[in-house]
Amino acid sequence: MLLGISWATPASAASDNGNCETALCRLVTSGRQASLAWPDFSDYTERIRKFYEPSSYAFAWTRDGAATEQAKAMIAAFRRADAKGLRSEDYDAPRWDGRLYGLSDGTLADFDLALTVSAMRYVSDLHFGRANPGLFHKPTDSDEAIADLPTFLRQRLAEGSDVKAALEGLEPPFPGYRRTQQALEKYLALANLGVLPVLPGTAKPVEPGAPYPAAAQLAAILLRFGDLPANTTLSNGSAVYDSPLVDAVKQFQLRHGLEPDGRLGKTTLAQLNIPISRRILQLQLSMERWRWVPHSFPRPPVVVNIPEFRLRTLNSAYQTDLEMNVVVGSAYGGHKTPVFSADMKYVVFRPYWDVPFSIARAEIAPKIEKDRAYLAKNRYELVSAAGGVVGQTDATVAQLRSGILRVRQVPGPENALGLIKFLFPNEHNVYLHSTPATELFAKTRRDFSHGCIRVEDPEGLAAWVLQAEKPEWTPERIHDAMNGNDTFQVTLSSPIPVLIVYSTAVVLASGEVHFLDDIYQEDARLEKIIATRSPSGR
Repeated sequence: MLLGISWATPASAASDNGNCETALCRLVTSGRQASLAWPDFSDYTERIRKFYEPSSYAFAWTRDGAATEQAKAMIAAFRRADAKGLRSEDYDAPRWDGRLYGLSDGTLADFDLALTVSAMRYVSDLHFGRANPGLFHKPTDSDEAIADLPTFLRQRLAEGSDVKAALEGLEPPFPGYRRTQQALEKYLALANLGVLPVLPGTAKPVEPGAPYPAAAQLAAILLRFGDLPANTTLSNGSAVYDSPLVDAVKQFQLRHGLEPDGRLGKTTLAQLNIPISRRILQLQLSMERWRWVPHSFPRPPVVVNIPEFRLRTLNSAYQTDLEMNVVVGSAYGGHKTPVFSADMKYVVFRPYWDVPFSIARAEIAPKIEKDRAYLAKNRYELVSAAGGVVGQTDATVAQLRSGILRVRQVPGPENALGLIKFLFPNEHNVYLHSTPATELFAKTRRDFSHGCIRVEDPEGLAAWVLQAEKPEWTPERIHDAMNGNDTFQVTLSSPIPVLIVYSTAVVLASGEVHFLDDIYQEDARLEKIIATRSPSGR
């Protein structure tokens, strides 16, 4: 089954085997075809019936006993599925040569149905992805391109004049998706060049200028990935770790979210030894997640990529307008930032921080008990359910622990939310905000928060958010509001989509490919989900 993709057609509408007068109709109604790598297609039975009934079950993919040009184009697409981040085996790619070679009157029905089933599976996977959780681009949404899958299949593919263009129209329209596909094709080609050497471990980090017996093997790896320019000549008999290898390692470190210090330490060596097959998988999973994103937005969105620790605002062409570092939820202690989407509706200047009850009970209450002046020192207030400030006593601290009272931090430069926050109401109570702890943005790994997202350039983000519809909000006015005395909220008349996503492979506009740590183990989970959809295990 296609993980929630129903196409809004009830399976109960299936007709009786006895109503069929042709072999093709009987095959369709059975819901199973033994010649397919994935024989059970019962989840598609009614849609396939709707595909064939208008033509009274005439063959759609052959004419006069031969495959049509459209059929050949579809088969070519199945064979290229790996380059789209899919699995060609899922669409019977290894079996089509035999089917074409053995095409005869006795196999036409089997051939036609196999192609229809494979095409429906391919169209669905190409457009929505193989494991779409429905967080962004819901498979049950009315989708103009393929809301009626049987009609799309007949008009645009089986009878279409340009199958390739029709299929390309199903893919995400974003430059980042296309760059990821190009990178995947490059890495698939790199994998065909042979196995790379494995670098030996070292007792301590190798410093620039130090002897390194595996320098030639290191050069081979860096050359393969493009971090070391082609035709580079190594000095010192390839036994010393010096320039240009050091410069190439720094570039490699930058692309893999590491501190670009040029030292060959444990973490850098581990990244250098990750096989190309793993990088290919990261790119495939990135393309899968691109398919979960809506193909259009009412306004250009804000996108935060969790493992990259990076925020980007996009323009109407889905190119980056503004980007900055962010701090996301810690991978430990139950503080992970969730993957979701919501609409930004409010900007709050000089916010209070209403401390979540879990933090108040587990972190703040114990500190109050150790230091009775803790609240005052950190500009916290105890607040009643009605919103009134209450004094600190043993009784009110106990009420804080029980949840009767809450604690908030008053606005100001030391407030944990900084001087501005960006609200997109959601069930997770996650939002974007500034922070007084700006030193964290200089770290390479930035998962330090309780789940909310701290932004490095809050004034720049505020300008981008506000100036499109409120040009009176100049950078100067934003700065003054953040550093003034009043707490107030600006409501956006046109909400801005915010996507919190998770991708460990990112391809920049320059074509440079960055691979990131799977800090929340989301790649590992997605890999397992997709693995269950093998032809033998669906």
